Amino acid sequence: MKKALCLLVVSVLVVSGAVFATTATDTPPAAREKQTGAALQTVTASVHFDTPRMTADGHYLRVATTGATDVLRAQTTPLLPYRTETMTFPVGTSIGGVSVTYDRPQSMAVPGKISPAPLATAYNMKAADATLREGPVYVADAFYPDSWYDWSVGVGLDGRQHVLYLSVHLYPARYNPSTATLEYVNDMDITVTYTPGVEPLTTADEFDLLIVTPEDFSEALQPLVEHKDSHGVATRLVTLGEVYGGAFFDVQGRDQAEQVKYFIKNAVEDWGVRYVMLVGGRNGGLLEEKWWCPVRYSHLDDNSNWEASYLSDLYFADIYKYDNDEVVFEDWDSNGNGVFAEWRMMSKDILDLYPDVYVGRLACRNNFEVQEMVEKIITYETTTHGSDWANTFLGIGGDTFPIESDPYLEGELAISASADYLAELGVTATLLRTSDGTLSGSHDVVGAISEGYGFLNFEGHGNPMGWATHPPHDDEVWINGLKVGEMPQLSNDGMYPVCIVGGCHNSQFNVTLLNLLKIYEGYERWYEYLYKGEISPESFSWWLARKIGGGAIATVGCTGLGYGAIGDYNDDGVPDCIQRYGGFIDIEFFRVYAQEGKDILGEAHGTAVANYVQQFPPMKDQIDAKTVQGWVLLGDPSLKIGGYPS
Repeated sequence: MKKALCLLVVSVLVVSGAVFATTATDTPPAAREKQTGAALQTVTASVHFDTPRMTADGHYLRVATTGATDVLRAQTTPLLPYRTETMTFPVGTSIGGVSVTYDRPQSMAVPGKISPAPLATAYNMKAADATLREGPVYVADAFYPDSWYDWSVGVGLDGRQHVLYLSVHLYPARYNPSTATLEYVNDMDITVTYTPGVEPLTTADEFDLLIVTPEDFSEALQPLVEHKDSHGVATRLVTLGEVYGGAFFDVQGRDQAEQVKYFIKNAVEDWGVRYVMLVGGRNGGLLEEKWWCPVRYSHLDDNSNWEASYLSDLYFADIYKYDNDEVVFEDWDSNGNGVFAEWRMMSKDILDLYPDVYVGRLACRNNFEVQEMVEKIITYETTTHGSDWANTFLGIGGDTFPIESDPYLEGELAISASADYLAELGVTATLLRTSDGTLSGSHDVVGAISEGYGFLNFEGHGNPMGWATHPPHDDEVWINGLKVGEMPQLSNDGMYPVCIVGGCHNSQFNVTLLNLLKIYEGYERWYEYLYKGEISPESFSWWLARKIGGGAIATVGCTGLGYGAIGDYNDDGVPDCIQRYGGFIDIEFFRVYAQEGKDILGEAHGTAVANYVQQFPPMKDQIDAKTVQGWVLLGDPSLKIGGYPS
């Protein structure tokens, strides 16, 4: 993170390969100017914010201003408007600096207290907590935020191009609770200086898809390699033995997971790989987990008292970071203490979190599952195109957080938003909702899925064993949607949807029946395995994907706690449940597919992650970081959504 003396702005600005983009639509067109001198180039822009307005909200006040893209939502800190601007440069560009000038700050008295941000609400089958809590900011004699702006540079993919993302976050209003003062500015001018890059990250174009697998599964994967090659997806299968043995590249890395990540880096640079399929899930292990293909755990502790770590395949996708004006390997251990993706107490790793390659995992535990997934992928890509069922959507949701003060039915709003985006492509929707009785139990879900749909979206609560939700405004009644024990009833053979699962832990693919044997850890810990659903033979999402004769072709969901938002705390008339956390990123997948034309599964998934990181800087809020880290794709990242024409 770097700071200069100001900030930025524009609706859309394209200059010498640089692109500015903002989500706001109500800001006047920004002034723009480009100056070129020698190799150094300059981009300037301006933005105007209206004078902040305050409105009463119970015991608190809310602040809003025209020109902001959202409100700061770091828990227990004041809800204040901010604006995010993202500028895209080719990799190789050198960012010389960012400076922002602004008019003289003005101040106004605050006749009360500005509302703290509400707690993010977990999809973990527990009652939602709408209590507003004031953190240390409220007793400090200082302005929050502590500066008018900040900026950061990330490295990621923009479609198929490796780029730098320069994100500038502008804070037009700052609050001092001790003096009850709001300080604000109306106009900001930004200057970005940079030197255009001369060399791309890679010019290689030998392979599109890299499959990383244990030797045990390699033979079963050969038909998939041949199928991909026949459809123009140049594929290279590499065994883990070849990775660890240095058959193609020098071995680097502290452990097997890091060795795989370095191999992916080399494959990107030397082969031009864009998609990576990791093949292999849990391989037993009682005292210590064993894996067919390595995994990485994020050690972000969100103080939920539920988990202090969780699986994150984003680790294998986030290959690069921008450090000291260079693009370097992102090891997810910026403090060098050997604890990856750490964020707890005073220890915090600063992470990039932009995908640099599109990663998906077939979490297979045996050859039978590998064979089943290979058959499903080939069947899907060769028979789906042009079928009526592929152009349909099934959404399943209810009242995720039935809080008396919150009028919104979060799950129903989310599936409706997903359906609205797909409708732009002519996709017809069926919605199962608790509010109208179309969702009354698992029989409704089993029957609907068995009819065959191209897209499937659950939005509610979950654990590794199942998914459920509430009827409107009733947190004591649970409506069971689907359990792993009911999946054998799904009969949509050959009609496999791409599935997004909104709920906690549905994609926690480390679960195992072996946890039943862990009574030696003590009764209290053993009981946790039971009520958390961690005794499931396999996770809900993976079971749905690898289901024989039905289920999904791939699933996307949370490996840990998933989070949602309640109310309308940014006062824009749109429920926050579809604008932040899990509600945003799940819907963003469908928006990216429908509006950006991302019809390769991994690209749609990875673009949704990148868009989330741009809009909600994850190093400012643990929940934003966890939202992208735990959102895993269990399926083929190179899958052609809708299949290939015959």
